This record gives sequence, structure tokens and C-alpha cells, in this order.
Amino acid sequence: MLDIDGPAGKGLWGSVDVVHDDFSERPHHAQGNADDKDHESNASQIAILLSVQQHLPLHFPQSIPARSDTSVPINMASVEPKAPKGLPPSFVWGFATAAYQIEGGVSEGGRGPCIWDKFMHLEPSVTNGVNGDVACDHYHKFEEDLDLLAKYGARAYRFSISWSRIIPLGGREDPVNEEGIAFYTSLIDGLLARNIQPWVTLYHWDLPQALHDRYGGWLNVEEVQKDFERYARVCFERFGDRAKNWITINEPWIVSIHGYSIGIDAPGRSSTNKQCSEGDSPREPWIAAKALIMSHARAASLYNKEFKAKQGGRIGVSINGDYYEPWDPKDARDHEAAERRMEFHIGWFANPMMLAQDYPASMRAQLGDRLPQFTDAELSLLRDAELDFYGMNYYTAQFARHRSTPAEETDHKGNVDELAENKAGVSVGEPSGIWWLRPAPELFRKHLVRIYKKYGKPIYITENGCPCPGEEKMNKEESVRDEYRQRYFATHLDAIVGALQDGVEVKGYFAWSLMDNMEWGLGYDYRFGVTHTNYETLERTPKESALRLRSIIESRMST
Repeated sequence: MLDIDGPAGKGLWGSVDVVHDDFSERPHHAQGNADDKDHESNASQIAILLSVQQHLPLHFPQSIPARSDTSVPINMASVEPKAPKGLPPSFVWGFATAAYQIEGGVSEGGRGPCIWDKFMHLEPSVTNGVNGDVACDHYHKFEEDLDLLAKYGARAYRFSISWSRIIPLGGREDPVNEEGIAFYTSLIDGLLARNIQPWVTLYHWDLPQALHDRYGGWLNVEEVQKDFERYARVCFERFGDRAKNWITINEPWIVSIHGYSIGIDAPGRSSTNKQCSEGDSPREPWIAAKALIMSHARAASLYNKEFKAKQGGRIGVSINGDYYEPWDPKDARDHEAAERRMEFHIGWFANPMMLAQDYPASMRAQLGDRLPQFTDAELSLLRDAELDFYGMNYYTAQFARHRSTPAEETDHKGNVDELAENKAGVSVGEPSGIWWLRPAPELFRKHLVRIYKKYGKPIYITENGCPCPGEEKMNKEESVRDEYRQRYFATHLDAIVGALQDGVEVKGYFAWSLMDNMEWGLGYDYRFGVTHTNYETLERTPKESALRLRSIIESRMST
């Protein structure tokens, strides 16, 4: 593990109830690899937290009971006879992946290197020697993976395109790689042949390395947005006649903070992380964020003006963010801290992208001139980039406690403490198979209501999932029996039904992930997939959740 109390990070929490830093916020993307000692340390921390669970009002409902005979498959209808109804028959659902996490084939088919290729091959290694060179070998096995989607009954599949597989050097004057076009053409056509809707993410963290080398990548606001617009144009032109659902950028918060503040993701820039040789943590994340926002705006505006009408599609963005409750519900300062934390996490991007407005006032007040301004022309472009939906990546919730001391220059959270327990010692949820994720479906419902009231767009859940407790140490047979994951899906879908009753327009759900995959710098230990991946043989084995998600969803549909 990286020390989250220090620049390079090694402890899980500084105390039992405090989740100190960004690992807690990471939606399935924490950095570092855990050796046996780290696993033992994490287990001891979780054991302590388990001791308070008898006090939980925000429990993880036991909708799927413990099994005494694991040889008999669970009938979801029998264990959920009173599943709440409310999902519309048109509800879109399926599974999600990302190119670098599953494709492999990094030197095949004309693909150019991306920033993750370089980051994961640094010497000395900052990722314990793991990389995505092969990953799940989806590049060669995509037909098998599409067959799995059909077997699971998926209506849709969310995947990302590798920018450097389409334009190996990345730039607006650089050549297009026809082999890359052919690969994604085959993927899209294969989905449609199986009656599965393609949902295409243009950017899931894999900037072409050539652009980073050429002008600093996301640190050059003017250049990178022009290159991203050209990349988007190529994708719309070549795939948009068949792919009707587009997501511009996935989780820009992660790109900005993990890549340019704490340096645990590619390109690994930080002035606070001793493993990083370059960076300016107080300034670079805010610059990178503006570059991402304006690149998104260029792509969405282009789609609206030149492609939407003739192709009949829609476009949105996927924004991650936890829901925060006040640590002390009787303290107005903690209520303010919870809202401020969500403004720094979500409003930072959603205000410009969804509303064509400036950043939240709380950010301007804390960051001053380090937070770039939007010109009138840029705000006009953001208005032209009207979105059709809000893509929500949600995994967990936390408590926020105000700080009485001034914010540090490197603070990116709104000067708050993040905690897994509130003042009364009540945990936000029970432990999962990874330290930062605790299921809190009741708070997910509140999160949906807040986002819909604030931004007013139809919501698609573009990522939601978990690893089962201890799954990283399970064999295949044990991992396949994933009752915990099934319960996670069921309770979060219950929350969606509740949000629909509250008036929220939730139109779809993508489980993360289709298969166990390379969890970035964590490597291949933590398994979020509904399909077990054997990383030696690359064999895929459906877990019970893969075969049951359809019935979990359909049992909640209105007739």
C-alpha cells in the first residue's frame, strides 16, 4: 500500500474512523499493491470496524441470505419476494469496462503508447511490477467477451476507446490508425449483432504519451482541447452511425487529483509524493481540470452541432463522487463541510459541464487565483455543449467533519476531514473487499436526489459495484459464489427505485465490471468483475452475480 499519511502513502487509515486521503474517494481505482503484511494490516483495521456494526442504522440489507449449501444456485425471485417495483421497462442496463484495464495488445494493431504504459513501466516500479501489457487480453478475446454479455442478458455495454489506438501520436495533424478503427468497428458491430447497445467513452485516463511529451498533455489547456476535439471527430465520423450513446470523459476528478496532485496515477506528477520527480501540487490539478472541462466542451459541442441530428444519438459525461453526511448532524459547520466536500469533488466539474457555470463559490474562496478563470468565449462553448444525461459513477459514502485550521495550499477537498464513522461511532456501512468502499444504499438514494435537483438531467449510473470481502485471496470456486456482490447490486437498485419514487429520472445502470481486470496500480488482486478472470490462462468464468443481475433488475421493473 502507499502511505496515505505521507507523500508516498502506506497506512490504511490514520485512526479507526478517519479515512485520511484520496484512496477512500477512489471509485475502484486505488493505487499501490498490497503484500501479505499490508493485507494483515488491512484485515485488522476492518476487524475493529466490524465490532461497531451492531450499531448501524445505515445497514447493508441482507436481501440475499447466507447459504448453507453452496452447490444449489440461488433463485433470486425466492430470496427477494418483495423486491420494490418501479424501474421502467425501458431501463437500460449492462456492464462497464475501460480500454487500458482489459485490452492488452499494447504494441499490436498500430497502437501508440499512452501515459499508463510509461507509468507502469517506470524503474524503479511504482506499481510493484504490474502493467497492462496483456491485462485480460480483450484485444484478442473480444468475441468471447461479447458472447458473455449476451449470455448475461445485457441490454448495453459501456466500453472506452483507446485514443492512442485510433491516433497513435494523438495530435490533430497526426495520422489515423486504420487497424484501430477496424478493431472498434468489429467490437461495435459484434455488440449490435447480439442486440446490445454500445455506450462509448472517449477518454478513460489513457492520454497518448506523445501529447504529454510534446506539450505537457493536460497541462496545456489550449493545445490538448484541440487535439481531443479532432480525436472525438474521428470517433463520431467512423462509429457514430452505429454507436448512439457517447460519454466524453470518465472521472475527470481522478485524472486531475491522482495524476497531478498526489501523483499516484499516470502521469504521476506531484510535489508532495516523494516517488514523483516532477509536479506542482498546489497548481497543476486545477490547470489539468480546466483542460479536461474544455476538451469535454469541444467534443460535446461538436457532436451537438454536426452529428446529433443526423446520427440520432446522445452525449454526456461520467462524474465520480461519494455522498457526504455531516459527522455531527447537530453541528451546522459539519453540514457545511459535507456540502463543501461535494462541491470540491463533484461541483468542480458538474457546474461547468452541466450548467455552463463557474466553479462553486467555495472553491473560488479557498483557492483564489490558483483556480483558472473561464472567459466569456469558454462559457459560450460550454453552453453549446449541452448534455443529454448525467453519468454517475457511485460506490460509497462518507462523513465530513469541518476543520478549524486554515486550508493547506495542497488541500483539494474543501478543508474537511473524511471519516468512515460519525460522531456517535456509527459506521457508514459494512466493509467490502477493498478498504475505501462501504455500501451505503440509503445514502446513494440521497445522492441521486441531490444530483438531480442540482443539475436537472436524466441520470445513468455508469459505474457501480464492489469486490467481495476477502475475494482477492479466494480461488475461482469461492469467488464465483459472490452473494455479497449480489446483495450490493440488489440494495443499490432498491435505492434507485426509491429515488424514482422521489421524482428522480434514473434511466440506466452499468455494473462495474464485466470482468475482473487490472485495477490500475493495484494490479490484479482486487476483483470487481462479475466474471472471474484467471490471469495465467485468461479463462473467463461467470460468477453468480453475472447470471443473476438480469433477474435482480427485472424483478424491480414495473409491469
